[in-house]
Amino acid sequence: QVQLVESGGELVQAGGSLRLSCAASGRTFSINAWGWFRQAPGKEREVVAAINWNAVITYYADSVKGRFTISRDNAKNTVYLQMNRLKPEDTAVYYCAKSIRTTYSADEHDYDYWGQGTQVTVSS
Repeated sequence: QVQLVESGGELVQAGGSLRLSCAASGRTFSINAWGWFRQAPGKEREVVAAINWNAVITYYADSVKGRFTISRDNAKNTVYLQMNRLKPEDTAVYYCAKSIRTTYSADEHDYDYWGQGTQVTVSS
């Protein structure tokens, strides 16, 4: 059975950093693109970052460009999201997801496996 498990979310002060991890088990996903999404209270889920299968091409939402970095370690079947200079508006539940494609996508309908989410709270 495929499982995606996120970790690394916690309470942090504005300006701080966090590193989220998403470990996949049950299968190897080295040929799939991956994405990180987030959902804040009362808002729709939105894409944060995505990475293609070989990590050559990445995508970032405008709101996180220059502050967040997505990366992957195919040998460990793990995807990361390094978040720097965090802002209160980054507060949300963060989800990792596996894409059905090899190239990155900002469309959540292209993702078929999702983690349970990890809470990130940024205090002002």
